[in-house]
Amino acid sequence: MPTAVIIDAVRTASGRGKPGGALSPFHPVDLLATVLRGLVQRNDLDPALIDDVIGGCLAQVGEQAVNITRNAVLAAGFPETVPGTTIDRQCGSSQQAATFAAQGVMAGAYDVVIACGVELMSKYPIGAATLGQDPFGRMLAARYPAGLVGQGISAELIASRYDLDRATLDAYAARSHRLAAAADFDREILPVRLYDTATGVTATAAWHTTDETIRPGSTPESLAQLAPAFEDDTVGERFPGIDWRITAGNSSPLTDGASAVLIMSEEKAALLGLTPRARFRNFAVVGSDPIEMLTGVIPATRRILERSGVSITDIDTFEINEAFASVPLAWQQHFHTDPDRLNPLGGAIALGHALGSSGTRLLTTMLTRLEQSGGRIGLQVMCEGAGMANATLIERF
Repeated sequence: MPTAVIIDAVRTASGRGKPGGALSPFHPVDLLATVLRGLVQRNDLDPALIDDVIGGCLAQVGEQAVNITRNAVLAAGFPETVPGTTIDRQCGSSQQAATFAAQGVMAGAYDVVIACGVELMSKYPIGAATLGQDPFGRMLAARYPAGLVGQGISAELIASRYDLDRATLDAYAARSHRLAAAADFDREILPVRLYDTATGVTATAAWHTTDETIRPGSTPESLAQLAPAFEDDTVGERFPGIDWRITAGNSSPLTDGASAVLIMSEEKAALLGLTPRARFRNFAVVGSDPIEMLTGVIPATRRILERSGVSITDIDTFEINEAFASVPLAWQQHFHTDPDRLNPLGGAIALGHALGSSGTRLLTTMLTRLEQSGGRIGLQVMCEGAGMANATLIERF
């Protein structure tokens, strides 16, 4: 079976996912195309060699509709012979794209493939994809007659079940900002030339290279001043254990961003004279309770460890997506890993969670950490809407 290797991984610096954010003037097709073009150029790769581009995007509506990945492939100037497809596994969409890409290489279906993702939450925040419509239907409603809930409520349920008090959540969020502010992301960030927001014309000297979502001044004390974000008396009656601990400060912010990973067979890399940075070891995907939907990271971790034969003590860095502080903290209660190995460069609370881009963004950052620390094995696990989770195990060369 061919070995699937990572040649390179890049991302934009995160943009605040609201009007006025650095990346908000972009059309999402243009933003993803910029990253695809940059990835190919910095590896001196002929794009005609690419067998497929697999992208993740959650809100596939408006400017992000009609197969945004194919549109970005064409916008990037790749040959028309290069195909592209867009998938939705909610927050894990581009992680699933990377899994499909690597599995395609391992199956012999691809030699060269790009996995990527994009989301402009300044234009399409969570919920934009439904456009006020019912996305569930009668039969799903019949199975869950009490009604499904949003992810913020799921985060509250997890905080209650794992007895994660407000001080613990806020301290973890402050840690995320502190670590991200101290990290060196130079190798993974692809500079993006910005638009002049007044004229819409590309500015001649303005480049976006720094994550807008990091708040170095965040402290447990300052975060403690924020009000709960999801408090709802009706929901409180349904779940009496909730005491409203989740805030904007201990949650990931609305974010704009794009990211991409160049994946190929080890044999093809040798033929092209490219040096692999890591190889894929194993993958897992699970379904979980769609009410407490964010706990899928726990069975996903168990499954990938069982399938790979790797012990959790063998893993040098863990990227457990910080959709909310309660998710990695609940995960940590189960696995008791070295806390310094958990999201060691900060996570989505500081670096942002540009939904469809987050999977390949986490993979990019995990690779950065392994190389900077000299670590060998990294595990990435992503919680996903409707109760799912993806896990990916890589090994640095």
